[in-house]
Amino acid sequence: MTLNSTIDRVTDRIRARSRPTRDGYLERMRQAAQAGPARGHLTCGNQAHAYAAMDQDKPALADGKSPNIGIVTAYNDMLSAHQPYETYPQKIREAARRVGATAQVAGGVPAMCDGVTQGQPGMELSLFSRDVIALAAGVALSHNTFDAAMYLGICDKIVPGLVIAAATFGHVPAVFVPAGPMTSGLPNDEKSRVRNQFATGEVGRDALMAAEMASYHGPGTCTFYGTANTNQMLMEFMGLHLPGASFVNPGSPLREALTVAAVERAASITALGNDFRPVSEILDERAFVNGLVGLMATGGSTNLVLHLPAMARAAGVILDLEDFADLSDVVPLMAKVYPNGLADVNHFHAAGGLGFMIGQLLDAGLLHGDAKTILGDGLEMYRQEPKLVDGAIQWQPGAGETLNDRILRPATDPFQPTGGLKQLSGNLGRGVMKVSAVASDRHVIEAPCRIFHDQDSVKQAFRAGEFTSDTVVVVRFQGPRANGMPELHSLTPTLSVLQDRGLKVALVTDGRMSGASGKVPAAIHVAPEAAMGGPLARLRDGDLLRVDAVSGRLEVLAADFDDRTPVEADLSANRHGIGRELFEAFRLTVGTSTEGAAVVV
Repeated sequence: MTLNSTIDRVTDRIRARSRPTRDGYLERMRQAAQAGPARGHLTCGNQAHAYAAMDQDKPALADGKSPNIGIVTAYNDMLSAHQPYETYPQKIREAARRVGATAQVAGGVPAMCDGVTQGQPGMELSLFSRDVIALAAGVALSHNTFDAAMYLGICDKIVPGLVIAAATFGHVPAVFVPAGPMTSGLPNDEKSRVRNQFATGEVGRDALMAAEMASYHGPGTCTFYGTANTNQMLMEFMGLHLPGASFVNPGSPLREALTVAAVERAASITALGNDFRPVSEILDERAFVNGLVGLMATGGSTNLVLHLPAMARAAGVILDLEDFADLSDVVPLMAKVYPNGLADVNHFHAAGGLGFMIGQLLDAGLLHGDAKTILGDGLEMYRQEPKLVDGAIQWQPGAGETLNDRILRPATDPFQPTGGLKQLSGNLGRGVMKVSAVASDRHVIEAPCRIFHDQDSVKQAFRAGEFTSDTVVVVRFQGPRANGMPELHSLTPTLSVLQDRGLKVALVTDGRMSGASGKVPAAIHVAPEAAMGGPLARLRDGDLLRVDAVSGRLEVLAADFDDRTPVEADLSANRHGIGRELFEAFRLTVGTSTEGAAVVV
């Protein structure tokens, strides 16, 4: 199938924009790879320290002819998604020995749970944790004793941070290893209903707690299509997972076999073998465009609008919001997974999942089918799905048609002809809106604004009954420089209730919403942020705002707007407590949200 002209044009634009940085990056990676297997350049003393605790693997490590795999793990049992990783290192070491390789845990990286910190002070560290993860993984790999790396991570900031590190050590082959989603619990629409009832005082905290515990109930990734599961989709579309690996439940025989297969693949693509696949060659413009296409086709998390530019920059690739917008205009929305629909990711996987979707998009000319992956050259293998046959993995043709068209549809008959993301720009700056879950009659909201400087103030105004007419809620001074750009997801029930009462409401913020941002129109990531004197800092209560996802405009309709002096906020409360004082240097040096809100790239 001929590549879609917009896909081709956007890729060429990214390639041209990135040429100076990408060429320099690739040259550095070539020089690093040409130095040969890293252990050969270490002194005997260096190596003795590295192998001292490796017991039966010492002879193979000292010989230097067997590939040594570095494991970078984000294990903790605070995250249900990461709890299964507790036993992975031993399984990886055993699988490595069976194929004549060795494996060592190179290091661990922090992994915070946004579900625990939603609406709490700790959420102000969340986005910056991505850069900390990249730094920690860099420290792990700096020992320079590894021929390949396996990255164990799933959730919101963890995968982007690990990709940044993998790209930085791009001469080393990289395999990303998922652990899978938890089995389905309380249906997402029922959970949302109880949350809204609690917001209005119809039920108490005991009912809310029971609903939440029935939804988040066991090991594995949360089953809604938020940032964590969007990350897993992305790794498959970008060729860093094995085909079909993303959404297999933890603890199942197939999940165990996929982990073994990932070890075998990592061992086979090092410079010691005949199929050397440094990750620097996989993470090119085609891979990132394929990831963007997957984001649009699935209606994925808006957090990836921040993460993808940062990830790409680490590989010398420069993305811009216009790339997201242009691709969204030609990529059909093929999936309806909560919050865009009632299904969860287990239902999506059963309906045909990523294999069906990738096959459809390849046939429609909407993916770079020649992109390199950890498995080979081209995405054709990613049409297939893994099966366990006599205890071994076999990849077989995936679903040729959807098995549930209420969840997953072909590219020729999608839920919407365009993707789920819109770029917004105007005299309030640049931002994005996820429209895949927003009813079409709410894509344009024009109403007076109410201005707040934190989400708790919005909830207090709601409880006081102050929202009685159409309103654009503006929550400013929530950008990365102001307070680390926390998610404002705890506002979703409040704004949903107002919408259910028949009001036209929208949110405008320089902060973030998650992949679970729901059905309320939200213009987010607005840049320049208020803390940098951006246009949001010149807004006043009662200004008429137009949030228009049809024309892509974000405007204030006030004649004197340009002449106003930006207000300043007292941000001293964001500087201390729950570790926030440790991140002052990050707040002072962080980039803009349009460039990924990054510190280290």
